[in-house]
Amino acid sequence: MKRSELLSRIIVTVAIVGAIGAPLYFWSRTPLIHARMAENGGWSPDVIQAEVGQPLHLRFTSDDVVHGFAVGQMDMPSVDVLPGKVADISLTFDEPGIYTFYCTRWCGLNHWRMRGTIEVAGASTSPKPVSPPLYVSLNLDIDAPHDALFIPDGKPSAVNGQSLAMSSSISLSQEDYFTQSPYQVFDELKGTSLTDEQRWDAVAYLWQSNTTPESLANGKQLYAQNCAACHGENGAGDGVFANDLNEAGEASMQTMTGAHDMVMQTPVDFTDPTRMLGASPALLQGKILRGGMGTGMPMWGVIFTEEQIWDLIAYIYSFQFEYTK
Repeated sequence: MKRSELLSRIIVTVAIVGAIGAPLYFWSRTPLIHARMAENGGWSPDVIQAEVGQPLHLRFTSDDVVHGFAVGQMDMPSVDVLPGKVADISLTFDEPGIYTFYCTRWCGLNHWRMRGTIEVAGASTSPKPVSPPLYVSLNLDIDAPHDALFIPDGKPSAVNGQSLAMSSSISLSQEDYFTQSPYQVFDELKGTSLTDEQRWDAVAYLWQSNTTPESLANGKQLYAQNCAACHGENGAGDGVFANDLNEAGEASMQTMTGAHDMVMQTPVDFTDPTRMLGASPALLQGKILRGGMGTGMPMWGVIFTEEQIWDLIAYIYSFQFEYTK
């Protein structure tokens, strides 16, 4: 065999070995993250390290049921994590910080506990000023009672309210929409010639005029994916996990010191006008961001963007008002 021919064969062999070996080496260096129901351990590992601007390659598999993976406050589709299968994911972070990843499939009663963190190190490329949430700026006590003192007999109609608001020159700025409850706006209209029913219809129109079809559609999707299992598909607090959450909470309270002074809360009924018409968007923002202390309501501030929270709030109000299609 000629020397040149031998050299060519060696080069080809090295290329083949490299083509096969490089992916295998890369595969062996990519973390395999196991997903289990929260009561069986959740994500393992649940803390991941990354660098700004450097691709983060991850592999996921489920050890029990179907789970989903997504990173909060990132524009990425959810990835299904299936039993016995391996899902490959690549992420790149533009800014340093601690990001929360979470399960997007309702996998069990403690589904909301399936969270982990990605710690991203490095320098910021475009630092942004951080301002406090609106409910903090307004110094709202989100745990204080906020019931509406007068509620409508039925579901107020934005269709009827549109002509009433226009004929009476009634409007609502976006600032007032965020900071006032529907009941407060209703009460401010008592100086008009409108009846109580007409005032509520006008409020329904004002609330719809401060959102968009796109915002409502996005809020509906967020609600279905993250809220309906507890609060119910139609917002009545009767989701598939509602009773289980209440029973689990009552059982745990039996072993808590001072539990007799506490009151268990079932998931909020968004169709309750007394509660919901007395709540401003800013107040609901606080409850979503912080979560319900002492209840099964998780904090969503690390998951949703500010825009997503406002979209979700806009949709939640649709359980109170009859909006135009």
